[in-house]
Amino acid sequence: MSTALPPAAPEGVLLADNLDVLRSLPEGCIDLVYVDPPFGTGQVRRLGTIRTGGGTSTRRGFAGRTYNYEVTSRYAYRDDMALEDYLCFLEVRLREMHRALTPSGSLYLHLDFHAVHHARLLMDEIFGPERFLNEVIWAYDFGGRARDRWPRKHDNILWYAKSDHWTFNTADIDRIPYMAPGLVGPEKARRGKLPTDTWWLTIVPTSGRERTGYPTQKPLKLLERVVAASSRPGDLVADFFCGSGTTGVAAARLGRRYLLVDSNPEAVSIARRRLQLDGPPRPAPGETASGAGSSPG
Repeated sequence: MSTALPPAAPEGVLLADNLDVLRSLPEGCIDLVYVDPPFGTGQVRRLGTIRTGGGTSTRRGFAGRTYNYEVTSRYAYRDDMALEDYLCFLEVRLREMHRALTPSGSLYLHLDFHAVHHARLLMDEIFGPERFLNEVIWAYDFGGRARDRWPRKHDNILWYAKSDHWTFNTADIDRIPYMAPGLVGPEKARRGKLPTDTWWLTIVPTSGRERTGYPTQKPLKLLERVVAASSRPGDLVADFFCGSGTTGVAAARLGRRYLLVDSNPEAVSIARRRLQLDGPPRPAPGETASGAGSSPG
């Protein structure tokens, strides 16, 4: 008598309400979740892309010169929920993500100062405080600078494990230069060191090849580090607020499967286009680490 296999999670890019998708997933089907939800800013986030040299609109530039421009794209998403509503919105989804993780799976929750302190308490309640692994600080140095306080130039990424056994592929993580290479010897200096929990990575440049024009797009290098460290080739990586699809591109390049979900048709269109243009995934790196971690203590 044959035993039926458990239902599999969908793959690809879905235009849907992420809560509907999450509730439909079988338990323990996803190996890694990275989510970059709205940050609880109380605003509507907008980004427009312009092309100069044509169009009927005018703008004043350097030395008072006036030039013509046209708007080539406009993207926006709502982030204007009241705090209590926002935390309820977040909690119900985090609980479903926890249920959908495999026993050795983990979740990276990407936020900033607006709500990360509230989210840390939610995550402690859902996963257990003993399952907290790291608060990664993603530091950058672009954009406006406040003059009445220290300029805010970092995001917070909370990393939690489902159990006391998780994936962490130290041999597959990109290394960074030592700040004082002369103190560690030539071999170590050539090899570089593992990043700490503070990651200095540039944002996506406004004129860079990677840029899609979608608000709050995250750099591919950031997601490649997360995916390489916390999943294995063939694993299923999910992003339920996929935006421009960076998580899927990172997963495809590293030989992982992906599930991307967003309720914004513009986001899904961008994500699908990026994944089509990206071509076949690069060969997955060899698994040179045991990939097993254990909780402190």
